[in-house]
Amino acid sequence: MFIYVLLLLTFALALLSIFLVFVASGRMLRHSWSLLLAGLSFGLFIYLYGTWIYLTVEAKWGFGIVFLLTLLSGFFRRKKKTTAPRHWRVGANLFFFALFTTLSILYFTGTTGKARAIELAFPLKTGRYFVLQGGKGLPTNLFHYSLRGAVYAMDIVKLKPNGSRANAIFSKRLEDYEIFGDTLYSPCNGRIVKAIGEDPDNIPPDMIRGPHNTNQVLIETANSYVFLAHLKQGSVIVKEGDVVKQGDPLGCVGNSGFSSEPHLHIQAHMKVPGEPWFRSPPRYIHFNGRGYLLYEVIRPKRVEMIQK
Repeated sequence: MFIYVLLLLTFALALLSIFLVFVASGRMLRHSWSLLLAGLSFGLFIYLYGTWIYLTVEAKWGFGIVFLLTLLSGFFRRKKKTTAPRHWRVGANLFFFALFTTLSILYFTGTTGKARAIELAFPLKTGRYFVLQGGKGLPTNLFHYSLRGAVYAMDIVKLKPNGSRANAIFSKRLEDYEIFGDTLYSPCNGRIVKAIGEDPDNIPPDMIRGPHNTNQVLIETANSYVFLAHLKQGSVIVKEGDVVKQGDPLGCVGNSGFSSEPHLHIQAHMKVPGEPWFRSPPRYIHFNGRGYLLYEVIRPKRVEMIQK
């Protein structure tokens, strides 16, 4: 139910932002500038933070196009004669402009300062993928922020050709999720220090088994730990002590542990002697030289097949 509320709220707020820009652009600028600023900042905020993916990622781009067309149409519409707005209305508009502009800036910068990055290969190989949860700490990565310092952790799903992640907004069939069963490859060279693969997969959206029943692989490198979780039951093909190279298969994406739908959870931490890996400083993940933020699409490099 929560997901449906978020999706409904996203579309309601998107329509509201379009309405605000439509009204403001139809009036003389000297009387509507504060409303226009509020509408523009509101539109940018909902474009960045809206939960479009629960329907289709294409809806986000559709909203962006309609929003821009609404703004541009204002230059060609006859302006209505209006009186100057009251001071409290201007003040309210400027307050919302400052609020939504700040949140939009924080979407890109986060609140954690300069992040210590780690360079990894993207661990999935075909199709389009999507950052369902992620970012540089607050406010975008709110869910992970309190989980053992996982401020840069990422949850990744796979997109269907129509831009959705599953056959329904919240299907109870694991096979309906595009990422379920996807082969997971090692994103780096290292040694396997933990490998668990026998916990059952949850039926969405049930996740009562919690974080202690997660199929997982933990890789130790020369200076870091890389943790990959929610793997499919019975799919993990590595074991503790194995040495892996970047690109070696590890298992398949599933829905085990504290997970409401099939996805890949990945996080990285610095290696600190005497400290558990999850309490060490977190690292911001770069895939193939690029960092990704909340609700961004990831397109892995294509693998060229040799025909004989």
